[in-house]
Amino acid sequence: MDNEVRIVIDTIGGDNGVSVCVKGAIEGLKNHSNVKLYLTGHKNDIDACLSEYDYDKSRIEVIDCKEEISLHESPVQAVREKKDSSMVVGLKLIKDGKADAFISAGSTGAILAGGQFVVGRAKGVKRTPLAHLLPTSNEPSLLLDCGANVDVKPEVLLQFAEMGSIYMQCVCGVDNPRVAIANIGTEEEKGNSLVKKAYPLFKDSNIINFTGSIEARAIPYGKADVIVADGFVGNTIIKLYEGLSKMILRELKGAFLASVKSKIGAMLIKKSMKRTLQKFDASDKGGAPLLGLKGLVVKIHGNSKDGEVISAITQCVTFVENDVNGKIIKGFENSEE
Repeated sequence: MDNEVRIVIDTIGGDNGVSVCVKGAIEGLKNHSNVKLYLTGHKNDIDACLSEYDYDKSRIEVIDCKEEISLHESPVQAVREKKDSSMVVGLKLIKDGKADAFISAGSTGAILAGGQFVVGRAKGVKRTPLAHLLPTSNEPSLLLDCGANVDVKPEVLLQFAEMGSIYMQCVCGVDNPRVAIANIGTEEEKGNSLVKKAYPLFKDSNIINFTGSIEARAIPYGKADVIVADGFVGNTIIKLYEGLSKMILRELKGAFLASVKSKIGAMLIKKSMKRTLQKFDASDKGGAPLLGLKGLVVKIHGNSKDGEVISAITQCVTFVENDVNGKIIKGFENSEE
């Protein structure tokens, strides 16, 4: 198949076990006729889960791995020493050109280290950011970096903006995406040293559509398509976003069940409320790709269920079919290291 998209799913490392990965894989095959999947992990466990489904056996290949990378060990050391782990084996398939994309719910640190050491950075890329789509009241916004690089230089932030713009154009179909820097105010003179030094670089760039600074409170309203931050700020934003969403949902549920009247009211608005809440469901946005590598590596949440695995497969298909990696590589191949 000329347009076949080959995706590796690491079945070890997620909180919900191998069954979630297998269920998501089977559903992903139903959604995409051009996908072939490689499932890395403990073959006996994977085969036991696969036996519960009817599927085209030629479209799934199970690769037995004897080792595991846990959340509690040194990411760099684990990637270097555990060559037969489900993560390293999967990443090596990307490096060797035998697969197009890699999905894992495992250790974020190990995925970052493996992306760097096994797959490798594209020429000219200074740092590789984690990029995550955030739900907003309008269309989703892309936030990067979400935690891969805590300390960066101003020119690195500019590269993040350029990569994020390519992502939004190719994957989300946003023409001339609006780029903003996460800041404590919208005035040009506001911000810490990093933001103040990066601001003029963004302003002078003829590659991105820079719209200035964005405050955190404006992010949920979709005031920018690409939001750029160092990994510390970006990770803080996304963790607050996720925690606040869960808290609001919990409080709403409690309010709806508080009395007979509220239960009746909840029944009356159930359909419209469900449609509204679906806009803010992060599980259907896929995972966070590590941009700027020589291949596609996608991190999904550790507590992902099959829905997020399915969405990540769709995300990878879109990414590969639109050659997002190739466009990023082409854009940076002439940059200085």
